[in-house]
Amino acid sequence: MRPSSGSFPFADDGGTVWLAFNDWGDLDNKDVVICVHGLTRQGRDFDWLAKAIAKDLRVIEVDIVGRGRSGWLSDKSKYGMETYVRHMHALLDYRGVERCDWVGTSMGGTIGMAIASSADSPIERLVLNDVGAVIPKAALERIGSYVGHAPTFPSMTAAMHYFQEIHADFGITSEADWSEFTTHSLNREANGTYTLHYDPAIGDAFEGEMRDVVLWSWYDEITCPTLLLRGANSDLLTREVAQQMTERGPRAELVEFPGCGHAPALIDEDQISVVHEFLMRGREEEEEDGEEGGEGEAETQIRGGAAEPEAS
Repeated sequence: MRPSSGSFPFADDGGTVWLAFNDWGDLDNKDVVICVHGLTRQGRDFDWLAKAIAKDLRVIEVDIVGRGRSGWLSDKSKYGMETYVRHMHALLDYRGVERCDWVGTSMGGTIGMAIASSADSPIERLVLNDVGAVIPKAALERIGSYVGHAPTFPSMTAAMHYFQEIHADFGITSEADWSEFTTHSLNREANGTYTLHYDPAIGDAFEGEMRDVVLWSWYDEITCPTLLLRGANSDLLTREVAQQMTERGPRAELVEFPGCGHAPALIDEDQISVVHEFLMRGREEEEEDGEEGGEGEAETQIRGGAAEPEAS
């Protein structure tokens, strides 16, 4: 199974930028899942998940502006949440999607929270992959140590070694998966070298002093069923914050995965099955159960065996 790729122009007072996406599954299927990646990543990170669930659900993988096949902003100061949310609403309009589920990794999860917290939110089910209502300063400083740099690689193998180092906490274990992960993460230059697929200017926001990012005002307004995934060794989503998220707002269902930190790659069958089951839950009784949202009793699960998180 292969996705169909597309893009569309978004125009505002900052000019026109093309935004890219990949569609998986039956384009007539009204059950749509929007998958949105992390800060320096791109939509094809969700290929493993999309292949597994496309038999039941239509999946749209998004390349946020400045990443992957999407264009780069001419005004670099516009990289930020306001722009990303506007672009996502434009994508939904362009693809004719009125209601959707949302799977967001890290930054993709914060975009999902911003949209899901609005009174007219189109999101019916929300999956937050290793991101929460508080993002610690220390994690932001770690990300800032590499984001925005523009290394050049002589080969894809050299690039893969780079990704294996900076994304070691993703929990990817096989060379085949690392190779696939790397393939969609690079641009090939005319001289045969490789560069990262994102605009280095996305790192500008990490210049200067970092502070904790607090998003409770968004999270507490969310009413749709919410699944919270956490890498057991994550420094970006602490266990304390994750537990609080099961007790307030939508009262997220929390599932932790040992053997990874920030963020679970959603490649392993165990991780994929958790997401798939959540997205399929209650579809036949949707009308009856829809108003109940996240009112059920919160539950924390440890998949693959218990594991204490390492110190950040």
